[in-house]
Amino acid sequence: MDTKIASLRPATRREKGGAALAVAPATSRPRAASVGESKTPLRGALAGLSVESHEPIGKQIFRSLREAIFTGLLAPGTPLSEKEVSEMFQVSRQPVREAFIKLVEAGVLQVLPQRGTFVKRISPRKVREGRFIREAIEAAVVRKAAVAITDAQLAELASNMREQRAASKANDTAAFLACDEQFHFLIAQSIDCVAAWETIQDIKAQMDRVRYLSLHEVSPLDLLIKQHALIVSGLKAHDPDAAENAMRAHLREILVSLGPVAQLNPDWFEPDEPEAVRLTI
Repeated sequence: MDTKIASLRPATRREKGGAALAVAPATSRPRAASVGESKTPLRGALAGLSVESHEPIGKQIFRSLREAIFTGLLAPGTPLSEKEVSEMFQVSRQPVREAFIKLVEAGVLQVLPQRGTFVKRISPRKVREGRFIREAIEAAVVRKAAVAITDAQLAELASNMREQRAASKANDTAAFLACDEQFHFLIAQSIDCVAAWETIQDIKAQMDRVRYLSLHEVSPLDLLIKQHALIVSGLKAHDPDAAENAMRAHLREILVSLGPVAQLNPDWFEPDEPEAVRLTI
């Protein structure tokens, strides 16, 4: 498989959900592109991405494109071409088409008939819906974990917390977000329910896009680390109520940051459509 993959320059390496990704850190946020813009920034945005050979190529392309969208390397409105992506990775169009379909299902790509495929703007309503579902799942997970977690698993979380603090000190948001993903994964793993974490991956897609924007302007890393520490304290005390309350407060942080982030980045967001029922439990 390696011979079929374009040799793209790797930059900062990180692990996410067991799959290696190489992501070039963004020095500045690109502007949202106009839908139909003729000069695609795809090649420049993916210049720092690399795929590995231990997964099916379609899944690797999906992960790489999703990462580029989440980090803002591919701004809303950016056109994506199956032909161009397949040429970049030196593969057939079929795995690229499969990756595109998954990204559409995740709500980060849109297909406009006779116009093409574009990176979708962020839907504030979908962010709130995703948070609602994620909170319901992770609150249940962390309650179980507070009862069942072992000393060895708590030690893993403590190690992860040290990595978070090191990333914050270095102002390395990419490393911090990788640690954040691993933190929540470890809690699900502690009750042998990794499927719970896998279930919310697409559900939280819009949340993840806001997270990348908010870390620079609204939700500082130290605040998120303090929230994680409260979750660990509840787990360490084997206190389900404390662990659940800390998890809910942590996941509701995005409701605080969503409005300010949308105001600071209006071109990145769709017009808000408030839900009929307030999704806070």
